[in-house]
Amino acid sequence: MTSFPLKIVTPDGLIFDGQAEEVVVRSTSGDLGILAGHINCVAPLGMGRATVMTGGKRRYAACIGGMISVVNGNVTLVPTTFEWAESIDTARAEASQHRAEAVLQRKDASDTELKLAQARLHRALVRKSVASSKI
Repeated sequence: MTSFPLKIVTPDGLIFDGQAEEVVVRSTSGDLGILAGHINCVAPLGMGRATVMTGGKRRYAACIGGMISVVNGNVTLVPTTFEWAESIDTARAEASQHRAEAVLQRKDASDTELKLAQARLHRALVRKSVASSKI
């Protein structure tokens, strides 16, 4: 399979800089798969599992927010957060899930608190799901 240059950069720094054969990420309008020779594009990222195939092996990550761009065969993934499956702290994700669920059950929670709790819950569930797909 033909490879292409891939960079993954978060606000915390460079996560990956090398060759990849395939990238699949969740955009705000659905999953987006990138192979060598992909047309130039820019897309906003949603919350979901990212799959990166490099050296013939698939790696999974929780990828939340940001954007992906493909320009002249170079792919740049700029997520708000990106955690490889093997680095996810499942206990922390579980604790975040429980805190979010507690807010969502409160009768006196404001609209803002509810929206933030829903987002926190979604992130926690994505992280737990990705962590369970470690290979």
